[in-house]
Amino acid sequence: MSGLGTAVAGLGGLAVVGAGAATVGALAGRTHPYLANGHAHNDYKHRRPLASALRLGYASVEADVLCDGAELLVGHGPREVAPDRTLRGLYLDPLAARVRAHGSVHPGVAEPFQLLVELKAEPERCCRVLAAQLRAYAGMLSRCTDAGVRAGPVTVVVTGAGTPHETVAAQRDRVLFCDGSLSDVDTKGLSPSVVPLVSERWSRRFRWRGRGPLPADERRALRALVDQVHADGRRVRFWDLPDRVALWRELSAAGVDHIGTDRLRTFAAYQRRSWLG
Repeated sequence: MSGLGTAVAGLGGLAVVGAGAATVGALAGRTHPYLANGHAHNDYKHRRPLASALRLGYASVEADVLCDGAELLVGHGPREVAPDRTLRGLYLDPLAARVRAHGSVHPGVAEPFQLLVELKAEPERCCRVLAAQLRAYAGMLSRCTDAGVRAGPVTVVVTGAGTPHETVAAQRDRVLFCDGSLSDVDTKGLSPSVVPLVSERWSRRFRWRGRGPLPADERRALRALVDQVHADGRRVRFWDLPDRVALWRELSAAGVDHIGTDRLRTFAAYQRRSWLG
């Protein structure tokens, strides 16, 4: 990990990145400003998985996986997967190559890149296979030991129904983290070192779908929720989001850490316009 990570108390806080490095430049093929809150939802469905998101400056990508023996195949269900589309081939190996070349996924950006892995079936089994695979990439990964959390260039977070929080928490020296809902965090007593990310379904908390103005009571509720999660030392994202500019604007203003989108170019263009005023 030497030279690849920064010692931190937990993964909840956002790293401070120099404005010049974070918002301008097309280093290592990046053609857009760094999108600190950009999350490529179901990234593997794009024509160029990972590569397009990185070129557009995204700080987080999401891949669904199914377990096939000792391999993790990328796809939403059995009909989508193929033997040549593995998590290692599409994501872990390319990320490792970038870290070897530049010391980070996005050159000049100290904040860890997030790889969100959704376990679509057999979460316990998939989690064990993933943990075993990640040993080969430990040098680039954020790590949790008895001494605390040390951030690396890449943070791997597992998500999905039945996410095995207790299994992950039981590992004393690990390179794997989980997300969870607010109810998970409240009822299970899971620390930010295990669950650094709170993921909530948008429609569970809010009625607004991005058309017309956001009701004042929902704006207050959104900002209170984000502040609550941040005060607990965690990051926050919402899933099942409408892909609408008005909603992106409100989420950004509220300080949501990861804004998921399927419209990678549109979100990147919106962010660029926002920065340019």
